[in-house]
Amino acid sequence: MGRLDGKIAIVTGGNSGIGKAVAKLFCKEGAKVVIAARRHEENEKTVEEISALGGEISSVDADVTIPEDCHKVVDYTVDKYGRIDVLVNNAGIADKHRPINECTEDWYDHVVKEDQYSVYYMSKYALVFMEKQKKGSIVNISSIGSQGVAGISYSAAKAAVNSMTKNIAIYYSATEIRCNAVAPGPTPTPLNAPEAAATFNQEFAALCGKHIDISLPEASVDDQAYACLYFASDESKAVTGQILYVDHGTTMY
Repeated sequence: MGRLDGKIAIVTGGNSGIGKAVAKLFCKEGAKVVIAARRHEENEKTVEEISALGGEISSVDADVTIPEDCHKVVDYTVDKYGRIDVLVNNAGIADKHRPINECTEDWYDHVVKEDQYSVYYMSKYALVFMEKQKKGSIVNISSIGSQGVAGISYSAAKAAVNSMTKNIAIYYSATEIRCNAVAPGPTPTPLNAPEAAATFNQEFAALCGKHIDISLPEASVDDQAYACLYFASDESKAVTGQILYVDHGTTMY
């Protein structure tokens, strides 16, 4: 414990799945956490649950596909704590494994806004304050889908997240501002629960499955959270621009 003592962290999509696991672990390790997500009731439940464990956490109801809401999250955090040390860009959606011939323009835009634009907006606004501090860590949640083994919109968005991660890292490489990404493999979350997975394009999902080893164990949300913890902590102060695949070797082919 104590690996994040004194640090102020924002976690988008922090009221469920990987984001909630990250928020809980960060609080356990001494960070003060602000979660940002759309669902007010889920935000309140998460704050209550983690506060009961002794964590210092608060929430902002926000849609991080909207620039004004991203400003709101950043401004709230700075007003409350005076700084932002860590940003975890976790918010996102699944894309139902829709191949290009079944992906409408509206659906493509929807997924890209959720999974790519949100990372751009939140990073851009948080970096204003990280630059003033001359220090900070951004952790983006990517996916093994960035290798193309998902629907076209999700694959494109997550590949963009990988490229943005490296691009930000390059720009700030001479400073103490870092940017890395965690790329989860199969990890049980509400986004891919059985009832959600039933709505996916099963034929294309099976085809994608031929290009990864889906027989390997699934990772857990805690596995992903611990990877984020490493990038958020000063233990990784010399690490930037890296994509860490947390997938039991699913994509090692």
